[in-house]
Amino acid sequence: MESLPVRLALRLPEGTRVGARDPEVTLGFSQWSSLASLVAGRIGALACDVVEGRVTLEGAMRPAMQAAACLLSQAGAARGHGRRPQVAWMQALARLRSWVSHTRARDARQVQFHYDVGDAFYALWLDPRRVYSCAYFRTPELTLAQAQEAKLDHICRKLMLRPGERFLDIGAGWGGLLLWAAQHHGVQAQGITLSRNQHAHVTRLIEAQGLTGQVRIDLMDYRDLDESVPHDKIASVGMFEHVGRAQMAGYFGKIQRLLRPGGLVMNHGITAGRICPGQVDPGLSAFIERYIFPGGELLPAWEVMQHQADAGLEVVDVENLRPHYARTLWAWSDRLEATLHEASQALVASAGAASAPRILRAYRLYLAGCAMAFERGWVSLHQVVATRPTGDVDTGLLRGAQSDYPFSRDHLYTEAPMLYKFKSKASGDLIMLEPNGRRMLEIIGKTPGAQGIIQVHQMAAAVAALEGAIAQDEAQRQAEAAEARRQGHALQTQEAITLRHRAAPLIEMLRRCEQAGADLVWGV
Repeated sequence: MESLPVRLALRLPEGTRVGARDPEVTLGFSQWSSLASLVAGRIGALACDVVEGRVTLEGAMRPAMQAAACLLSQAGAARGHGRRPQVAWMQALARLRSWVSHTRARDARQVQFHYDVGDAFYALWLDPRRVYSCAYFRTPELTLAQAQEAKLDHICRKLMLRPGERFLDIGAGWGGLLLWAAQHHGVQAQGITLSRNQHAHVTRLIEAQGLTGQVRIDLMDYRDLDESVPHDKIASVGMFEHVGRAQMAGYFGKIQRLLRPGGLVMNHGITAGRICPGQVDPGLSAFIERYIFPGGELLPAWEVMQHQADAGLEVVDVENLRPHYARTLWAWSDRLEATLHEASQALVASAGAASAPRILRAYRLYLAGCAMAFERGWVSLHQVVATRPTGDVDTGLLRGAQSDYPFSRDHLYTEAPMLYKFKSKASGDLIMLEPNGRRMLEIIGKTPGAQGIIQVHQMAAAVAALEGAIAQDEAQRQAEAAEARRQGHALQTQEAITLRHRAAPLIEMLRRCEQAGADLVWGV
């Protein structure tokens, strides 16, 4: 233990205490087999013993993971990193298991096992939008919530979303990307999920934010999506890890058929890193399979792109966000560690008193362990943008492009639009892009600037001003349509997302603040 980077102490089964006198981490063992797992570097087995209560873990998760990483490195050196024993039969067995694990019914059960633990539990450590995927720390000082918003817009900019386009979000989660794309980019959006909790949550958000008719969420398997009307843009974020290697060809084939010729698709997901069969085998995958993500499988990035190519999709942009996910996971882990009592209560309410302690111990180890794995490059995170080529070399900005993709990255590196953030104790934060945020403030009689406040006594007038502007906007649109019909010519395409859509979230926020007697502040 002297070689470990942290001070570690052990309580042995008969009561003896060994190790550091002032430990950062203490492990208490009730049986010798658990101690043997520690000595052998079988961290997955040791983690299972912690979850089941056979080993107690005292101390912060960050130093605990430092010790785990050192033990894994030592175990890997002892086994030899270069050997790849019996790889062929291991891969054949894994493929057979993958086929068995990914039927429609099993996929639904596996997704619900993880995501239906309880919304209140996830709300404690995710950001306010409950974006449960890698954030994008565009600049180092961003908070978790800001980095998640930056990620949502990063995806939308990569897909080059345009007002009125048909956008599909496969595995929509709690609706963060789905709603962001509709509110900020004006798309007609459809999302799907297998989680009943997520479906109910997003359904409520769509209604509360006035997006009915523009956004829909369906409780369904991706294999059941209707292919008769193709989508312009498709995103799959944190979803394909659940698909399984044996189903990957069918998965990307389905996406290819769902995407119109020339359209864009982004696949954002966890990929295998440096660990391969025959290298360090700490049992971490078995731990995650048992307690966190049953049925999950990771593929290396090259294999993902091979499946896309085989399905008739052309990869046009690849980005590795591995360190961003490490920081995201540590942020989640730190937030969970700061709310352990509340997390326990939330799990008791959703899963029962008997299961709650096991679930909480599993998630503590899972979040911190995955953060360590991403930091050290054992796993990675890739965003892969692909097109469905039209087959016509004259399609696109450049001859031969055969798609909407410009074959440059200018659309990513132009300066991102200014963000207006509205905050109040009475509700979650609301983000609006320039010029929408500026326009809302001007309508309610505020001077747009770096920061400001809307006091409780001003809120009724602010809501009335916004509703008046909406009525005027809709009357003008109707008049333009009537004039076009009178003159017998087609109306030029109107903006797909209306002022009503843009103002609805702020109106809802103002009403909640007024009811709660809480001021609303904004900043840029």
